[in-house]
Amino acid sequence: MSDAVRVLVVEDEALIASLVEDALSDGGFEACSVHSGEEAMCTFCDGREGCRVLLTDINLGDGISGWELARQIREITPGFPVVYMTSASAPDWQSQGVDGSVLIQKPFAPAQLAAAVSQLLDTGASPT
Repeated sequence: MSDAVRVLVVEDEALIASLVEDALSDGGFEACSVHSGEEAMCTFCDGREGCRVLLTDINLGDGISGWELARQIREITPGFPVVYMTSASAPDWQSQGVDGSVLIQKPFAPAQLAAAVSQLLDTGASPT
């Protein structure tokens, strides 16, 4: 088993999910990808994947949003590191995002993902 930190990646578009997985791998992380908020909650609550960071898109189709997913995970594990990815929902981050989260606006450079995850792990959930 790898010593890399596992990141729970929630992205409903397969191409973007693949790019995110590659970017995290290049940054020394291991991605555990799912395609919906509900699937992410099941994976998180199951705990077998051992994910230590949530990296989620905001708009995830018909199910729960990335905003709601992060709130539900924080109810279970306060302070759990959260990175949001979005192209259209950035203006809502201040009102909808959980405290201490990071937002990366699409399109982004792949290195930004690993840097954001590293920042949260190094500093804990400090407000941004």
